[in-house]
This record gives sequence, C-alpha cells and structure tokens, in this order.
Amino acid sequence: MAEIQHSVRVAVVQAAPVLMDQAATVEKAVSLIAQAAEQGAQLILFPESFIPAYPRGLTFGVKVGSRSDRGRQDWYRYWSNAVTVPGKATDMLGQAAREHQVYLVMGVTERDLESDTLYCTVLYFGPDGSLLGTHRKIKPTALERVIWGEGDGSTLPVIDTPFGKIGALICWENYMPLARMAMYSQGVRIYLAPTADARDVWQSTIRHIALEGRCFVLSCNQFVTKDMYPKDLACYEELASEPEMMSHGGSAIVGPLGQYIVEPVYGREEILTADLDLSLIPKSRFDFDVNGHYARPDLFTLIVNKQKQQNVTFTE
Repeated sequence: MAEIQHSVRVAVVQAAPVLMDQAATVEKAVSLIAQAAEQGAQLILFPESFIPAYPRGLTFGVKVGSRSDRGRQDWYRYWSNAVTVPGKATDMLGQAAREHQVYLVMGVTERDLESDTLYCTVLYFGPDGSLLGTHRKIKPTALERVIWGEGDGSTLPVIDTPFGKIGALICWENYMPLARMAMYSQGVRIYLAPTADARDVWQSTIRHIALEGRCFVLSCNQFVTKDMYPKDLACYEELASEPEMMSHGGSAIVGPLGQYIVEPVYGREEILTADLDLSLIPKSRFDFDVNGHYARPDLFTLIVNKQKQQNVTFTE
C-alpha cells in the first residue's frame, strides 16, 4: 500500500447551475474547476444534482392520481438535459479533471441509457480524467421519488486516493445509519456529503457524521435564487409562492472531532478551500473508532448487497 499523503487541499464549490441547461452548466463547472485548481485544490466537490439542476419548488404537475401535460413538458426538458454516462458532459468533466490534475466529484441528474430512468448520481473522476466510480442515491426523499429512481448496492464505492479513501452519500441518505456504516466500514477518510439541505439542523448532521466516523466531512450545497429559473417553464407559476432565495447554501468543511475547518457560508456563491491535516484522523480514533476497537461484530452485523439488480434474467 502506498504511503498516504500527510495533507490535502480540498475545495467545496457552492454555486448555482444554469438551471435546466446541461451544456451551459458544464461550461460553468469547467470554469469553476479551473478556479478551484488555481487555488491549489487536489479534490473538488460540487453539490447534489448540480447538472442540470436540483429542481427545487417544481412539482412537474404531479398530484395523487394524476399528472398534467404541462408537467410532462417540463419533465421532458429536465430529462433532455440530464447527464448520460458516458456522454459529452462526462467527457468534458474528465478532460477538466485531467487538465488540472484533480480528483473531481460531481453531482448530476443521470439519465440511464438503457431504461431512460433518471437517478440522482455522484460521479468520481481521477486526475487522469477517467471515471473512477458512480454512486446513485439509494433513497430519494419525498417528491424526489417522482423524478429519480433508486440506486442499488452496486454503486456504493469508496475511491482510493493518495490522501486516503473518499466516498459520498447524498443529502438525506446521510440520515440512514446503515448507509453511513457501509461507508465507514470501507475505510472512508474524507466523507463527501453533497446536498440540497440548507437548514440549520443540517450542520448538526454533518458534525455528527464527522465525530461518528472520525473523518473529514465536506458538505456542498447550491446557492440559487428564484430569478435564475427559466421563465419559459410550462409550470413556472408554481414558483410564485416560493421565496426569492431558493437555496442559501450552508456548505462547510468539518474535522474528525466535529469541529469546523471552514464554517458554513450562506447567501452567495463561493469556493471554500482548506488544507486538511490527515494526521487528525488517527489522532481522533485514539478513543473512538467506529469500524475498529469500538465495533462489536460479535453483537452487530450489517450485510450490504453490492450486486447490481436486474429486472429480467435470461437463462439458456
């Protein structure tokens, strides 16, 4: 095993996409990657569903028992701007990671090439530009279940890097204790939490995860205002009752004893950077190691099914 770096500079990109526009959002992302790399970042994290948008405030015309034609029209626009893997968007993101020699973790809405179903997905790119792994959100929350399918255990990776293993759970997946344990058990040292949650209590969540997992936690949210939404959405009037600030951010970086390395930023776009002292991880695990001396495998066992699930199996 190669020796792990003693420190790493990370960047958390709190920004808005060009909503519902894949091409323009990828172009903006590439620019933001360059800016973060200019600040020395080796690992760059973007928010949940940055490309093409987290569709906050929209219902896509859904009511219990019915869907509207105008809602289907907006849905098709969202679907058309989702990211295919592979595709032009992933090629451009991989090229940006390679050009700047960074690990890039990007939140997207992914369109499955076989089924056309959408998934809330995290893509991991290496500094050589390759796609190292994907994670599909295993449990969309509330009305998110209308737009995103559920991922399975085949997309719960952690990624080896020169600064230790990294891994992500998306937004309220982080409230699933067994999902967190699945990440801890794979040795994650830098825990990534792209989110759409700007509530104050979210800060309690990420600080708890850092303290529980004895790992660094990078939480990344969008900053979005209502005037950023396309005015020609078929169901634009749904936004009339929404606040002007649709998502005010709250991105932060937390250390392995639950302390802020970078306190949450609200009300603006910003690239948060920090130099992480990786020696803090073993120091923090001296008195608590959730996957080591504080575990009780004789009492508790978690089974994770990492097999890709198929609807149909063909046999000879």
